Amino acid sequence: MELELLMHGIVLALIIITAYLSLTLEDILASVISFAVMSLLLALEFYMLQAPDVAMAEAAIGAGLTTAIFILAIKKTERWDV
Repeated sequence: MELELLMHGIVLALIIITAYLSLTLEDILASVISFAVMSLLLALEFYMLQAPDVAMAEAAIGAGLTTAIFILAIKKTERWDV
């Protein structure tokens, strides 16, 4: 029981850290990758909470599809170096 609570706490702390990084990073691609890691950690948390269907949907749509769309959008835009 205590190990389970510790694991939940660690995963939730990592989710908060990666969410903060995705908001504060200057590089857009690094921000999207941080967002993808946050989404994967969120899927792990859903799985640990015994919701595997929600975890699979979050991993497929949140981490996979959304990240792919963001990266394609970044690839098609012009980056300005200041």
